Amino acid sequence: MSALRALFRRSPNTKMAHRPPPELIKFLKPYDREIRDLALKLRALVLEEMAPCYENIYDAYSAVAIGYGTSDRLRDGIFHLAVYSKGVNLGFNDGANLADPKGILLGTGSQIRHITIKTAADIGRPEIRAYIRRARKKALADARKLGEPTLPKPAGVVSTVKAIYPKKRRPK
Repeated sequence: MSALRALFRRSPNTKMAHRPPPELIKFLKPYDREIRDLALKLRALVLEEMAPCYENIYDAYSAVAIGYGTSDRLRDGIFHLAVYSKGVNLGFNDGANLADPKGILLGTGSQIRHITIKTAADIGRPEIRAYIRRARKKALADARKLGEPTLPKPAGVVSTVKAIYPKKRRPK
């Protein structure tokens, strides 16, 4: 059984995984198998915590980027994955304002912070799931405070390819 099929195999003791769209598989093809597997495993973890949600896939200049939020609008994004040739970043769109009790968030920008994932063991760290939950909870609370209308939840994961950039600076 291929590693990809094994990753999304149905098990009576686990939730049904959300299959990656064919476009995402195509965009990840240039990366080494280890990086592709990391990206797909991290995607599975994010969707366990976030679904139902919107997933916006970008085949960008220097990375494959996948955003997750409460709508398909970029401004409603809560976190994102950025796939690079040496690892995958789990980015928090409002990470500068996210509690960081473990001191693991990286970045110095005014908004985004991230955690770099380099191995499957990194994905299994309990604080990864805790930070995802914290970011989701904070984003939903912030939206309520701003009086933003509650959008109807999608039935599952709505995946959309948002942009494909013709020029790329990443593995061929």
